[in-house]
Amino acid sequence: LLARSRQDLRRYAEYHCSVNDVEDAVQESLILVSRKLGSLRSLECFASWMFRIVKRECNRLKRGRRMLTGEAITDEILPCATPEAAEWRQDVASALESLPHHYREIVLLRDLEGLSIAELGERLGLTPMATKARLHRARALAREYLLA
Repeated sequence: LLARSRQDLRRYAEYHCSVNDVEDAVQESLILVSRKLGSLRSLECFASWMFRIVKRECNRLKRGRRMLTGEAITDEILPCATPEAAEWRQDVASALESLPHHYREIVLLRDLEGLSIAELGERLGLTPMATKARLHRARALAREYLLA
């Protein structure tokens, strides 16, 4: 059973692990599966159980590699470069200007005037669900503009 599962586990590990860790992750996972096979409650869960073990092993190997290379330490030490407040204001204003009128209106009413979803819906003549959907879409478009 483990020999037949090996190829599928390898393919799955190639997707989730770095190239150098694939074989190690599969080997460690197969060892763990062979030890814990008796604790499996349902045969239908076998495949998903094995894939979770492989993914967990890949994540463990990634953490170990980061600790060895010092990446985890340098991420915390290096200062982040953040734009000045004036740059943020200009970018946000440009993002809002790029939105169609009905999206711009709902973002301004919600985020600047602080209206609730019920108040927004009442003012714009929308149901609460439609109000939430429009607000979500408006924010997503603004986010896309800012990330582009």
